[in-house]
Amino acid sequence: QVRLVESGGGLVQVGGSLRLSCAASGRTFSRYDMGWFRQAPGKEREPVAVINWRGDSTDYANSVKGRFTISRDNAKNTVYLQMNSLKPEDTAVYYCAANGLPHTIVVLTTFRPDYWGQGTQVTVSS
Repeated sequence: QVRLVESGGGLVQVGGSLRLSCAASGRTFSRYDMGWFRQAPGKEREPVAVINWRGDSTDYANSVKGRFTISRDNAKNTVYLQMNSLKPEDTAVYYCAANGLPHTIVVLTTFRPDYWGQGTQVTVSS
């Protein structure tokens, strides 16, 4: 079992930055691939970024490539999402997710979450 708690969301102006954090419980965090998803009002939840258990493989949605960076600190049981150059279309609830089957190479489109966090709201104002 893994419990995930997100933090760091808020209101930011266009072009600004935010860093989301996801703190995980459990001794086996370092063996989980991790991901960030988001869901905007009236839209389906979509994957944003994923990182493998070792932190040496990442993949991103085209819409955030070059602006967002996913990273992890296994010693702190935490995964991060650094978001720069934010746009109004980035407004959404952001969810942290964990997959219990570790991969050497992680692929955004095949990442299947086993656990979810409760979400944190990110609002980008224009």
